[in-house]
Amino acid sequence: MTDTTHPKIALITGASRGLGAALAEILSETHHIVAVGRTTGALEELDDRIQANGGSATLAPMDITNPDAMAQLCRSIHDRWGHVDIWAHTAIHAAPLSPADHIDTKDWQKSVATNVTALGQLIPFIAPLLGDQGSALFFDDPQGGNKFFGAYGSTKAAQIALAKSWQAETIKIGPKIHILAPNPMPTATRARFHPGEDRSPLKDPRIEARRLLGTLP
Repeated sequence: MTDTTHPKIALITGASRGLGAALAEILSETHHIVAVGRTTGALEELDDRIQANGGSATLAPMDITNPDAMAQLCRSIHDRWGHVDIWAHTAIHAAPLSPADHIDTKDWQKSVATNVTALGQLIPFIAPLLGDQGSALFFDDPQGGNKFFGAYGSTKAAQIALAKSWQAETIKIGPKIHILAPNPMPTATRARFHPGEDRSPLKDPRIEARRLLGTLP
């Protein structure tokens, strides 16, 4: 049960579905969840599951590429709780697979905005909330350089490169930056990349979320 007086706070960007939703459910056992996502209905379903398990959440239906909205959210978190203990960043734009010379301009722009620019804006917003004791979690998916993954692979690689720079800069002073490697899961993102795949061998996101959190020191 979450302590409602002085709760631990877990901020999940990309909490609507997939790994983000699974992390929110697992972390709600010990944290109050601030769930950020673009799909209000999916966030409400997540909230129902969290409440059914005795946890609590604050829903923030917004787009991480809107810097004004994200700045206001972080201000609200500061005013209400004063801190964030864990930030898990799972939001991603999975552009359709395409040869590099056929990448759609709008998909490219959305990939850069969601996968790279947004993170460059979010880190300065969220770092003060994490302080020197908090943890930030990023999730690698090394597709950079693979054929047809030009838009997704290159922008995801840039995202992780930024996270690694932050990790190197804060290793002695905090916050703690963790870059984790999930096993394949039957998520909507993977379905876009591997249509028709046999999904039965893939790991349930909740099982994988618990495994990943269990690797943290």
